[in-house]
Amino acid sequence: MRIVVQRSLQASCEVDGKITGKIDKGLVLLVGFTEGDDKTIIDHMVKKVLNLRIFDDENGVMNNPIDPNTSQVLSISQFTLYGDAKKGNRPSYIRALRGEEAIKLYEYFNEELSKSIHVETGIFGAEMKISLINDGPITILLEKE
Repeated sequence: MRIVVQRSLQASCEVDGKITGKIDKGLVLLVGFTEGDDKTIIDHMVKKVLNLRIFDDENGVMNNPIDPNTSQVLSISQFTLYGDAKKGNRPSYIRALRGEEAIKLYEYFNEELSKSIHVETGIFGAEMKISLINDGPITILLEKE
């Protein structure tokens, strides 16, 4: 499982001209799955996201996790996180989990995250347009295999 975590001042997802998810301050999560990912890994990654200390404390130091009272999450499925372009110029997505399996894990991930913070989403498998004002910019790659 891979998650690109971006601290955001504002973000949204658009599909076919309609906004499917929109947040103000919070995190944008680009989420990808691979073979072997399961609920145990997802539970670990949910805790990691919720406890990742990338928000400023009163001294302006990144020392605080996301605050569910003042922040939200925009979760976007992105199989291309498992794109491999080591050979040639066309990425191979053979390590990305098949859609029918990945959607179940993605839905579980969002359900578990929603128990602690408000989550907005894109539409799994859709052509999405993501708008983001990255705060910092802060971008962290989380990976669990």
